[in-house]
Amino acid sequence: MLNLQGKHVVVAGAGLSGVAAATFCHRRGAHVVLSDVRAPAEIDLTRLDPGVTLDCGGHTRSVFEHADLVVVSPGIPLDVPILQQAARCGVKIVGEVELASWFIPAPLIAITGTNGKSTVTSLIGHILRHCGEKVFVGGNIGTPLIEAVDGDYAVVVVELSSFQLETVERFHASVAVMLNVSPDHLDRYPDMCSYKQAKKRIFNNQSANDLMVLNYDDAQVLAMTHKSQARPVLFSSNIRLETGFSVEHSERPCLVWCGCGEESKFDLAALQLKGIHNLENVMAAMAVCAHRGHDLNRIWEAACAFSGLPHRMELVRTLRGVCWYNDSKGTNIGSVEKSLCGLNGPVTLIAGGKDKGGDYALLRPLLEEKRPHLVLLGAAAQKMAAAWADICPVTMVASMEEAVQQAHLHTPAPGSVLLSPGCSSFDMFRSFTQRGEVYTALVMELE
Repeated sequence: MLNLQGKHVVVAGAGLSGVAAATFCHRRGAHVVLSDVRAPAEIDLTRLDPGVTLDCGGHTRSVFEHADLVVVSPGIPLDVPILQQAARCGVKIVGEVELASWFIPAPLIAITGTNGKSTVTSLIGHILRHCGEKVFVGGNIGTPLIEAVDGDYAVVVVELSSFQLETVERFHASVAVMLNVSPDHLDRYPDMCSYKQAKKRIFNNQSANDLMVLNYDDAQVLAMTHKSQARPVLFSSNIRLETGFSVEHSERPCLVWCGCGEESKFDLAALQLKGIHNLENVMAAMAVCAHRGHDLNRIWEAACAFSGLPHRMELVRTLRGVCWYNDSKGTNIGSVEKSLCGLNGPVTLIAGGKDKGGDYALLRPLLEEKRPHLVLLGAAAQKMAAAWADICPVTMVASMEEAVQQAHLHTPAPGSVLLSPGCSSFDMFRSFTQRGEVYTALVMELE
């Protein structure tokens, strides 16, 4: 449906991507209705074209049933009754990412995985700009992909969540990156198999001319690609690969690239990003950029200049020998595990929030090794305490302010305090960003 002129388009969900999709379709000549369960006063409509019709306070059934196209926002599951009824009426249902891909001629580099997506997406964009390319960076990281249309970009880099991948059909990634897979969003998916089925759609429509960048250390990642025709490029932080990126754990640890009969080594001390999970992120990003033909030394120069993203294992301050880290983006157990692994000495872990259906027992082996003091808050606090209280000391709190005060009291030097909630933020905060900002402000107020 490349010609939207005169079509009746319904956009379900008036979030950032929904408003962008509605505006785009209206400017292409479509009759557009933007539908949301919220009242208009609760929605930011400042970027919406004035010609778009609003359907607020609920989804009107007739509006959906008589549409030519429904563009569904990623936060709305496809099994809600209004979408199922529209599908039974023969209405085509796609997501904003799929819609955008119809109109973007530039090659698409798509990144997914349970953890590290935003860092890798941003790092690829940073490196490619450093190498002189005109790059669009968007998707789940914040800027809707639809905004790349008509942008005359050499390449488009897009972060994709499982929710966004549920609705892709013709979307074609010239490079697909799968970083890792661990339990997440099990409040939306009935099981891990369903979650992985959504993730593996990133490889749909790839051919032998395309590339897939894969984490060799994650068996689930490798299993998801057995039917793909794309050429694999591997990275590993555990073993030395004959071809691809590896980490050499020597007296001076280095990153090693082997390929085309050549070997290059890079001193890891030069990186600003720290932790094994960030080494994996760097290898994935470098693999993408190297296969676009850029010089490895120039790629490494850009990677070393990259300091990371806010709320992702961000050092807030060091106070009396205690390092305070903001990892508010750590919204699942796999992410908490990666962040906690990189810390030595006494650790206090601040965790909790809105439960996403994950299995907290998966963190027990690491907790038994690290023995952190746990400060738990939010809706999931009791469930976490039930899973961990027999192996770690637990302090239950009612607010982030109390969590910071208790962490300050219980963490000796040289030690660390890590906010890595393992949950979404929506029980107490608007977003992981607000949660991290509140935590950072409270930490900076400590005397």
